[in-house]
Amino acid sequence: MPSFKLPEPPRDKATLRKQLQAERMGMSDRHQRSVHLQEVLQVWLLSRREKTIGAFWSIKGEFDALPALYRWSESDPARRIGLPVIDKKTKQLRFHVWYPGCPMEEDAFGILKPKDTEEFHPELLLVPCVGFGPKGIRLGYGGGFYDRTLAQLKPMPYTAGVGYSHGYIPWLEAESHDVPLDAMLTEDGAVWDRDA
Repeated sequence: MPSFKLPEPPRDKATLRKQLQAERMGMSDRHQRSVHLQEVLQVWLLSRREKTIGAFWSIKGEFDALPALYRWSESDPARRIGLPVIDKKTKQLRFHVWYPGCPMEEDAFGILKPKDTEEFHPELLLVPCVGFGPKGIRLGYGGGFYDRTLAQLKPMPYTAGVGYSHGYIPWLEAESHDVPLDAMLTEDGAVWDRDA
């Protein structure tokens, strides 16, 4: 009797990105996964000492970390959350304060960003992941914004990728420009944490 074997994900990163995004958009249980990941993030943040977190505005079925971050910020008025704003010259990200109801506007890519709020340097940076591999390797959308930003940020923030577990690619390897993440959180928990 022949055994059924799932096809291996494509090795071409552009094709892999498209496949993983289509899988994420098609998840019938994405809401439930998001609820679990909200809980994972909230518990994980309990052990963190950082007061400033850079996050992201979720797109294309990504996990939305902002509800968990807002709850994190409520317990200490010194805590700040920021969203990325793209520097047109350097193609790097800067982080500007976000809070519920803050004025927003679209950037050149149609993604919402804070309008006219204070810029700050995040101590902890949450990074969206289309996919991820062992030891903090991340597959993003291919624009290189996070890699360029992380290569220049001083001091370097602690970086935590967030995404759904379907995006784990065991053979994914870093390229020369890739900056590995310090932690990776999914709905199943912290699957990688340099500090653990």
